[in-house]
Amino acid sequence: MAMLREELAHLPLFEGLSSEQLEQFAALLDICYLTKGTRVFEQGDAAEYLYILLEGEVLIRYKPYDGDELTVARVVPGGVFGWSAALGRSAYTASTVVVQDGRAYRLRAEKLQKLCDQCPETGVILLKKLTEVISRRVQVTHEQVFGILSQGMDSSGDCEREFEDGN
Repeated sequence: MAMLREELAHLPLFEGLSSEQLEQFAALLDICYLTKGTRVFEQGDAAEYLYILLEGEVLIRYKPYDGDELTVARVVPGGVFGWSAALGRSAYTASTVVVQDGRAYRLRAEKLQKLCDQCPETGVILLKKLTEVISRRVQVTHEQVFGILSQGMDSSGDCEREFEDGN
């Protein structure tokens, strides 16, 4: 348990937690192995687990209802994915694909909720850290979507001329 606690202390999601808080999380974590080319979960699947990547690489993919699937984030060791589960959502809002073999800790949503109910101080710290992750990912996604929408637009200011010509 001490070795696991030490490993958790070096992960960004758990930085700053006390030994007691790390031990509480360590008791709830399962290890899962990720194989290149597999999907950990699909967009719309029941949001059961929060994942903390230890090794490997995972892409977060989003499929809008009217377009192709887009890569919205690249998760590297120390990163988090599947945070829909931690937010109490019923379904994942994106899919994942493993692009490099690895391993991750996973934390079942119900266990996380129970820990947050029993230890609100620990829950608040974790939610603040998740908020930082979500905020960064939303900013990157916004920039990517803007880039996609901007492709092919006429940035020379010829729009008025085209409409005046009846085109």
